[in-house]
Amino acid sequence: MSRKLKLVAVSGSLSDPSRTTVLLRAIVHELQQHLPIELHVIELKTLGPVLGSSLSRLDLPKSAVDEISLIEEADLLVVATPVYRASVTGLFKHLFDFVYHESLINTPILLAATGGSERHALVIDHQLRPLFSFFQALTLPLGVYASEADFEEYEISSEALQARITLAVGRALPFLTQLASATTKESVEA
Repeated sequence: MSRKLKLVAVSGSLSDPSRTTVLLRAIVHELQQHLPIELHVIELKTLGPVLGSSLSRLDLPKSAVDEISLIEEADLLVVATPVYRASVTGLFKHLFDFVYHESLINTPILLAATGGSERHALVIDHQLRPLFSFFQALTLPLGVYASEADFEEYEISSEALQARITLAVGRALPFLTQLASATTKESVEA
């Protein structure tokens, strides 16, 4: 019997509407087609203002600490960030500065990013994978990158992007199905 996976999806975008959030939700939708999921979405457009004014987790309001705790307790993360000046957004990185460094050990993470052109696609391997390697998380084999050309009116218009989403989720499914079959997150880590 499969249990529901606690999935936390994090959008690093500060914009509304946001191509990054559209991509994140498309990945989550694809995951929901294959796995039992309990979903929580964190959008930096909402959480960002309190993060930017805090240097320590102790400075954060309880509502922000609660969101961070959900990240730390997740069975699975899907994270997406827009690319600014060849890197992840500062507030996206700052959010993960507040996450306890041992809380994501062995947590699977599906990585995604959006940018103005294909030249930013390596942000997944050069920025996101190293960040989550620090946490000893399990970055899933394929990340999903999308450029502005993959969207029309803040909707995915590219069949190639949809195929990348399907492939990334498909490659992750064997591991995630095993995770959903485990009785607890800790039993998978053992």
